[in-house]
Amino acid sequence: RSGKLTPSQVAKNIIATLEDCDKSTPPLRAIVQWDPEQIMLMAEASTARYRNKCTLSYLDGIPVCLKEEFKVVPYHHRVGTVYLGTEPETEDATVAKKLREAGAIIIGVSNMHELGTGTTGCNPNRYHKIPRNPYKPNHFTGGSSSGSAAAVAAGLCPVAIGTDGGGSVRIPASFCGVVGLKGTFGRISSHGSLPLSYSTVSVGPICTSVTDAAIVYSILAEPDPLYPYGLKQPKATLSDMCAPDLKGLKLGVDWSFFKACDAEVLSICEKAVEHLQSLGASVVEVSLPEMEEMRVAHVICILSEMRDFLHPDFNKHFQEMNLETRANLALACQFTALDYITANRQRTRTMGFLREIFSTVNCILTPAVASTAPRIYESDLVTGSSDLSLTVRSMRFMQLGNFTGIPGLVVPIGYSTAGLPISFQV
Repeated sequence: RSGKLTPSQVAKNIIATLEDCDKSTPPLRAIVQWDPEQIMLMAEASTARYRNKCTLSYLDGIPVCLKEEFKVVPYHHRVGTVYLGTEPETEDATVAKKLREAGAIIIGVSNMHELGTGTTGCNPNRYHKIPRNPYKPNHFTGGSSSGSAAAVAAGLCPVAIGTDGGGSVRIPASFCGVVGLKGTFGRISSHGSLPLSYSTVSVGPICTSVTDAAIVYSILAEPDPLYPYGLKQPKATLSDMCAPDLKGLKLGVDWSFFKACDAEVLSICEKAVEHLQSLGASVVEVSLPEMEEMRVAHVICILSEMRDFLHPDFNKHFQEMNLETRANLALACQFTALDYITANRQRTRTMGFLREIFSTVNCILTPAVASTAPRIYESDLVTGSSDLSLTVRSMRFMQLGNFTGIPGLVVPIGYSTAGLPISFQV
């Protein structure tokens, strides 16, 4: 606004940085498709609006990227694969369209775990390669919105959009030390993204700060006639956003669940709870029942729905998929219709428990991920990585939000002795 800097100058800096990222050793691989002409066109239009004092929103001139799961003109909608998106897109996903209408500069599409089927971000295929954690390049970013979190953490853009069916926004945001918001189910339109799992996936922003996440959320969270799940959404408001204290807020903690994480993560997360208390909130002990049943039921739901949607791909493009994707989809074949129905009955039960809990507290606190970002091994670069115990650990605190549709926000609160980010979830 001051005119000291124009969106065009910002865009030029980003283009230079994107070129550097591609040449670095190892390459960052956060943004996998970008076009300097497209970036400059949007930036110049924004520069003119600032000059004429007719900006479109808070996001005017702000660089953003979108996960490759979304259709973004003129890029390929590959969704982390080598076989999808053979032609450039001609139509934007709703979130891409909204960002353009807000004046944002889309700097490209970001890397992702193939078809969103994992939590590391490890994607060894020729179009994607493995995105690197900006804190430590020999560690994973987390997935599946891997490139989105890496782009924000590396300073390429302050805003990235991801999708979250089992922690896919919040896990990479946690591993990369940035803010990640999984919106309420249906709150932000997912029209124009590949519908991998229709009952567990929410769209949300990954940002450098909570305030930025709130601004982006308020712009994207609106009913979309093309997205039937979200038609009843109220208008998002930012009132009381920056209240100086938390007086009267009741924070629910199930301590036995909370403590199911590494010692280093636990000690920092306990300090975060004390900090919130020092700002005037009270901590209420709650019990989250049937968490193991909830966890298994979530896995059955998300994998069954992905298996259903990807049935033709599994038959036709099996040889072109990463090994881990094949293994996960093969596992999903073992679930029966009875399993899926039983899992959805569990969903109803878990939503009932939450309804009771939320009648006594405003929110539930947990660590974000039970451990810090895992190491990348040489073999991962060639064959990919499949570590089920790691997947289970990284999703432990995530699944409740996906399974019941409640929102979840992760914020960085500290570092491990090795210098990797540790995050907290509300």
